[in-house]
Amino acid sequence: MARYAISDIHGCARTFKALVLEQLQLKKTDELYLLGDYVNKGPDSKGVLDFIIHLQKQQYQVHCLRGNHDQMLLKAASKGESALNLSDQEKEMVLKSFGMQDFRKLPTTYANFIDTLPYHLELPDYYLVHAGFDFHQDDLFRDKEAMLNIRNYEVEWDRLHNKRLLHGHTPTALHAIKKSAAHQDARINLDAGCVYYKNAAYGNMVALDLDTNLLNIQCNLDRPYTVRRKS
Repeated sequence: MARYAISDIHGCARTFKALVLEQLQLKKTDELYLLGDYVNKGPDSKGVLDFIIHLQKQQYQVHCLRGNHDQMLLKAASKGESALNLSDQEKEMVLKSFGMQDFRKLPTTYANFIDTLPYHLELPDYYLVHAGFDFHQDDLFRDKEAMLNIRNYEVEWDRLHNKRLLHGHTPTALHAIKKSAAHQDARINLDAGCVYYKNAAYGNMVALDLDTNLLNIQCNLDRPYTVRRKS
């Protein structure tokens, strides 16, 4: 049995499938933890959700967290496209992937899936979250906004029972992620900026083995598509 974590898939369905099926060769005895942001920005948001739902139906142990973009799409399903902080081309890609003209027509299968996602997970040796925790709060686990969106925070390790912390949300250069994994850092950001393939430091999706600290790296296979360059 192996345990893996992946974050920030952002509609890159081909890349995600290659990482899971070819590199990890995921088995039903393995545990796969996904740290959110399955949708938006990339070309096939629906394909990512379909693959996750398929794996779960096939009895693979796939555990999913909620990301800020998943939350944004869920909000757009009731409020319309004004809820989305995306470029017009990015909105178009999301609509096209679901075969719909209006975000309020998001099929209930996907809305329900997102709506059931937790904001964090606690394992015997790790805390998993999309963005992080606000350590200024009395209760870390009530601040849903922080768990989806926070950046630039200092960790108070005693409040996490000195467990390691895995998150995504902030695109990070691959060399920095490799260094974190090699040093077995207590906190590792797994967002290798897969969707931002036009930036040389990004354009990868990574899976961390939670027990060996080894990284599996898959370069973006979903290009080309229109993307806002990430600085």
